[in-house]
Amino acid sequence: MIAWKIGGEQGEGIDSTGDVLSTVANRMGYFVYGYKHFSSRIKGGHTTYKVRISSRRVEAATEHTDILVALNQETIIRHGWELQGGFLVADSAFKPTMPDTVQATLVALPLTDIARAHGSLLMRNMVAVGASAALINFSPDPFFSYIESKFQAKGSAVVEANQAAFLDGYRAIRDEYGLLSPLTLEPPTPGDRLVITGNDALALGALAGGCRIMCGYPITPATDIMETLSKWFPLVGGAVVQMEDELASITACIGAGYGGVRAMTATAGPGLSLMQEGIGLATMAEIPVVIVDTQRSGPSTGMPTKPEQSDLMAMIYGGHGDSPRVVLTPSSLEETFEDGYEAFNIADALQTPVIIATDLALALWSQSIDRSHLAGPRVPIDRGTTVSREELSAMGEAAFLRYAVTADGISPRALPGTPHGQYLATGVEHQPNGKVSEDPANRARMMEKRLAKLAKIHDMRQGIKWEGPADAELVMVAIGSTVGAIREAREMLAAEGYRVAISWFRTLSPFPTAEFHAKFAQAGKILVVEQNATGQLALLMRQAGVYDPRRTDSLLKYDGVQFFPSEIVERARPLLGSFAEVTH
Repeated sequence: MIAWKIGGEQGEGIDSTGDVLSTVANRMGYFVYGYKHFSSRIKGGHTTYKVRISSRRVEAATEHTDILVALNQETIIRHGWELQGGFLVADSAFKPTMPDTVQATLVALPLTDIARAHGSLLMRNMVAVGASAALINFSPDPFFSYIESKFQAKGSAVVEANQAAFLDGYRAIRDEYGLLSPLTLEPPTPGDRLVITGNDALALGALAGGCRIMCGYPITPATDIMETLSKWFPLVGGAVVQMEDELASITACIGAGYGGVRAMTATAGPGLSLMQEGIGLATMAEIPVVIVDTQRSGPSTGMPTKPEQSDLMAMIYGGHGDSPRVVLTPSSLEETFEDGYEAFNIADALQTPVIIATDLALALWSQSIDRSHLAGPRVPIDRGTTVSREELSAMGEAAFLRYAVTADGISPRALPGTPHGQYLATGVEHQPNGKVSEDPANRARMMEKRLAKLAKIHDMRQGIKWEGPADAELVMVAIGSTVGAIREAREMLAAEGYRVAISWFRTLSPFPTAEFHAKFAQAGKILVVEQNATGQLALLMRQAGVYDPRRTDSLLKYDGVQFFPSEIVERARPLLGSFAEVTH
């Protein structure tokens, strides 16, 4: 496995450089995981792009770096410590100096001079890719093919210039540093894989799930969902509408759901706050709608480009009054795609808002995924309990009760405009026929109906996933992108001889209490790993009555940097060491 990183000023093409290496390595048969640290501005400020390349799947960040490409001295100062051996490739134009604390081989190359010789300073990044490819011992051929496919629309001159810049960077390593031993990778693992982000996977899932309208307002890190669907929806008769704000976004989606169209919106913490009253309306009027929350660091504007998992309470309990809703928590590209289409079946079946809780790291970081996992939904589109025109006609003079109290809490639904159907949608408490009522007995029945129906979610999907022995000494629990980090941490601990398992939630609301008790019955200690300052996942476990303080600990991180497997291992080892004392 190799970790490659490039750093410089935002706006210098850092992202495109990482994308080139990721895409080509993936096409060669390697798994890649690419992640960025960038400032909350359009241009300027320090930024980095790191790519892990491996013959097996990678789902987490790492502190260690094997090749660091520095386009300025700031990159060396900030990230040189990550090099434990390996190579520091620096542009000789800024006269790089390497602190004594940096343990690496300095490779100073005239990246700027080579780029200008080919007509543009922007070529500097392609020169850096060429040098990096030589250090990893990759052949130039797949890079040439990629450059041709990427730039062919701009003409042969642009293609040839970029290929020449790449080759000059490649040769600079071979000619000037030929005695260096290149890094080695295990042979690639053949497969038909794509490199996509969680936002891409979610958009694909929504498309497969029959979503045909997306109303949203741009916000980091959710905007990519809207932009991606704006390209795909016209192919299937759908539409993306950029609204004036998040209040308009949620209410427009509720209107579409009222009319029978599968609709969604996507936002982040600040936008979710603005949507809460609308979500309450969908709960009261029992209208299906899907909301995606790509969590980021808060509160307020916070750190818009940094990952966090601190909206859990807002997603479940946000808004006023008892406003129950379903909250799904994908932790991988595959699960994000699955929830992208399952959310619409759940929303229709339970006639309720469904929130998909991702986070910035899962939403924006690129990973390899087998194309077969995106082939289409595993379940058919299910519109839930609906009443047909024929059934309504057969009722004769009997009034159709849109909010009829039923055994499972789910009332038959008729779309507006259907003859003999009555559909009064109001945010005021109502009777079974939809008309306003403040009768105490009716109020109790309606509230209990809205609460009770959500329990059916546990029959519709698995609430908790598990990997490892059922009687593990330690179980690490997480949600979202953090699951990839605890998975790698488990592998590291298993190599040391520990019996460790991991578990992650697929549904947070309603909480899968019975399933939790069943899965954790034989387990030893529990470490809840989450990216927020107040331990919100642990608080939800306490509320559900599944948090045992005698065997449960928390590991929190809230500095805007995603978890590294190594820091999870460091926290887990003392718990494993004290396991016998705690449980016997």
